[in-house]
Amino acid sequence: MSVKKSIQLLIIKRLLWVHSFSYRAAGFLSIQIEEDRIHPKHRLMDYHKFFVDNVDKDDAVLDIGCGNGALCYDVAKKVKKVVGIDLNEKNVSFAKQKYSEENIEYICGDALKDLPNEKFDVIIMSNVLEHIKNRVEFLETLTTKTTRFLIRVPMINRDWITLYKKELSMDYRLDKGHYVEYTLDGFEEEIEKAELKIKDYSIQFGEIWAVVSG
Repeated sequence: MSVKKSIQLLIIKRLLWVHSFSYRAAGFLSIQIEEDRIHPKHRLMDYHKFFVDNVDKDDAVLDIGCGNGALCYDVAKKVKKVVGIDLNEKNVSFAKQKYSEENIEYICGDALKDLPNEKFDVIIMSNVLEHIKNRVEFLETLTTKTTRFLIRVPMINRDWITLYKKELSMDYRLDKGHYVEYTLDGFEEEIEKAELKIKDYSIQFGEIWAVVSG
């Protein structure tokens, strides 16, 4: 590679690093100025509606990785019961204070080993599955708890710049805690390996939103 191209590549990598840093910094700072300190993606993407639309009034719902409880709160307006579990103690404390209702229970625990000893009509995983290392085994375990899942995951081919970062061996992930970011084919393959089926899906905002069943 010529000196000129080497310099250009260095500049490109610096710019891509700034792009990644800016994305994360903007997300963090936007939470600070939003009402109730909720990420603006909740209202801009209106993704709660997908989950609310796909539950029924008599459902018992488990929200794995419930975060601040905002989704649990909206789902609980429609269903019989919601249990939210999250590993982050601050998230659970905030959820209990801000998004508490009689039909919501919050648990601070690890979904890999601290799930409640009961079955549910629906399990919600909103931007959770990509944080799990052994995802197929995890899904197989969850089939003892339900036969219906509502899943939202990020796609790696959400835009060209993400694929370019990967090509240049840079960190392309939306979150450093992600073990995977999906193509549709890759997501379908994982679901099939867990002996589950995608009943319906849509692709929005560079994400897969899927209804999955056993």
